Amino acid sequence: MNKRIRKVLAAGAAAAVFMTGGFTCFAEETEAAEAVTEASEEVSEDTASDEQAILVVSFGTSYDDSRDITIGAIEEAISSAFPDYQVRRAFTSQIIIDKLAEEAGLEIDNVTEALDRAVEDGITTLVVQPTHLMDGLEYSDVVNEVAAYADSFEKVVMGEPLLTSDEDYDAVIAAITEATSEYDDGETAICFMGHGTEAESNQVYATLQDKLAEQGYENYYVGTVEAEPTLEDVLAAVGQGDYTKAVLAPLMVVAGDHANNDMAGDEEGSWKTEFEGAGYEVQCLIQGLGQLKAIQDIYVAHTQAAVDSLAQ
Repeated sequence: MNKRIRKVLAAGAAAAVFMTGGFTCFAEETEAAEAVTEASEEVSEDTASDEQAILVVSFGTSYDDSRDITIGAIEEAISSAFPDYQVRRAFTSQIIIDKLAEEAGLEIDNVTEALDRAVEDGITTLVVQPTHLMDGLEYSDVVNEVAAYADSFEKVVMGEPLLTSDEDYDAVIAAITEATSEYDDGETAICFMGHGTEAESNQVYATLQDKLAEQGYENYYVGTVEAEPTLEDVLAAVGQGDYTKAVLAPLMVVAGDHANNDMAGDEEGSWKTEFEGAGYEVQCLIQGLGQLKAIQDIYVAHTQAAVDSLAQ
């Protein structure tokens, strides 16, 4: 994707919010920008319009290899599916943004900067598609930031996070079980580590666990780093079976710090060392969900639904 990420000054605005068709939409009739600034460096395809864009919002990661094949792959999939739209990037983690700028000279917008730049560039139709797993605190923050810019665009719509509908759960289960099917031998516990959140939406992990069981994937377990189910909960559940091996994988878009350290690290307290201490032969899969085409397809479908809602 031909894209240059740069920073712009931030400015706020107030806006009205309404719900339509399951999407969070922000709108106020305004006159189109009289002049559209040249945005060739932001255009993902030569046919992309100067006036409509898709802003892909991710938490972000400083792990270069994982970023390119997860977040980058999702952005590429969306770019390919929507050649008439510019595809832009924003991260929500300012710590990661600052680290990349300092250590790699890579400048990436935060959400406010990306919205400011869209206004500056004359974007009139904006689709904001998050790569968040759920409708949690991070997603809510993005919704609120976008709402503050509603009067700056003719049309703005928020796409849904990964796990939203029953169909999403089914698609994610199909994706992760297909990706790990070679380990499903009856002797191996396949354990996915999510991040976890204080928000009510943390229930997605329990829901995913229930749906895995309902579909007959009894060797699959779901836990979190910072919420529930805890590592102890997962170990207790796995201990009820007759497993000799455990495969650990991140239930995160990117295989970043949590996957490499909290899950696969050699320090005491990591998922790897705790499972080994419990007597299991452990294998760690350092692969973010964003690497899976089936997961990329879900984000494309959510973007499509958001685009479609603009015509309602």
